[in-house]
Amino acid sequence: MRLVGRDVLSKAIRKHADAKKWLESWAATVEDAIWQSLDDVRADYPSADGVKLKSQIVITVFNVKGNEYRLLTNVNFRRQTVIILELLTHAAYDKDQWKGRY
Repeated sequence: MRLVGRDVLSKAIRKHADAKKWLESWAATVEDAIWQSLDDVRADYPSADGVKLKSQIVITVFNVKGNEYRLLTNVNFRRQTVIILELLTHAAYDKDQWKGRY
């Protein structure tokens, strides 16, 4: 998979240094992956979820660091790209305000 949005990832690591190791490992896994479906994603990250928004976009959400954070991405299986959208704390994610941004 091609990873897009490394700047977003770098910013998230600066803001949440405790998630650095997990995020760097995730990025390496993504770059080596050939995912064709959410089932393939779940083979590497069993708790990953696809959240379909009113805009019809599906956001793939990864639980980071034992559920402390949520990593929001847009995965295009056909184009083999993962776009990093943002990293949220679990509490911010639960407020659902992010859904209006995509």
